[in-house]
Amino acid sequence: MHEFFQHAATTNDVTVRVAVSYLPEQSDPAAGRWFWAYHIRIENRTAGRIQLLTRHWRITDGRGAVAHVDGEGVVGEQPVILPGGSHDYVSGCPLGTPYGSMEGFYGLEDEAGDPLEVRIPFFPLSAVATAP
Repeated sequence: MHEFFQHAATTNDVTVRVAVSYLPEQSDPAAGRWFWAYHIRIENRTAGRIQLLTRHWRITDGRGAVAHVDGEGVVGEQPVILPGGSHDYVSGCPLGTPYGSMEGFYGLEDEAGDPLEVRIPFFPLSAVATAP
């Protein structure tokens, strides 16, 4: 199945693509819980290999509250991405409001061991209301 990536950002020949989906089956609006899954593809268009070491997220809920989340790697991995290659992963985000947004950056290291910061594009989180 080919997924449509709605959002993309390119920094220093590294492109980050994001597809986001609201998951009503994992949400409980009556309890104030909404959940989204996001699929990320990191594409290496540089001449050398890169390794993803860290991530930083800025998550904003519908009330404007901002949470900063920092960590090593993505979903427990610090992938090496070869020139012309890509790395995909899927993760999720719960919020206490039916809408919000995410954005951030990855900390990578290039083949020479130099740090490289790559932007994760801004993407909205919106729970689409369904008719009863």
